[in-house]
Amino acid sequence: MCEYCGCRGVPPIAELMDEHMALIGQAHFVRQALGTGDHAAAMALLSGLIAHLERHVQREEAGIFTALRTSGEFLDEVDALEGEHRDLAAAVTALDPDSSDFAARVTHLLDDLEIHVEREDLGIFPVSVVTLGATGWAIVDQAHTASPSFLLDQSTTSPA
Repeated sequence: MCEYCGCRGVPPIAELMDEHMALIGQAHFVRQALGTGDHAAAMALLSGLIAHLERHVQREEAGIFTALRTSGEFLDEVDALEGEHRDLAAAVTALDPDSSDFAARVTHLLDDLEIHVEREDLGIFPVSVVTLGATGWAIVDQAHTASPSFLLDQSTTSPA
């Protein structure tokens, strides 16, 4: 994650980036479980990550992405990122912890997630800071108020 453009100084963007960091942290624990061959633990950890990811995606799409669509800006990139959200969801649905390729599929999914996070952190988030006006930020604020960050939950993002 970069720190050079100042977009972390915008609270809604900082919060989404913090969620990204938490998701990548959770992914690390999933990878550790896979490394020990404990598919059941990996799936349990992955389930927590997925629950957080679903909430995060909803906030992004209802907030930043909707605001950019409303402004008519960067529509191709928003379409691509939403497509990646759908691809990640489909990959999750297809997982079978009892399959011989479970570890490889989860690793691929987590690799894709990391690339996706980087695209947002280094692309659409900085762009939104310089593109969105008051109307756009009102959309983002409304979406974030309607769906608070999973970071505010009592539970932690690390394994129990």
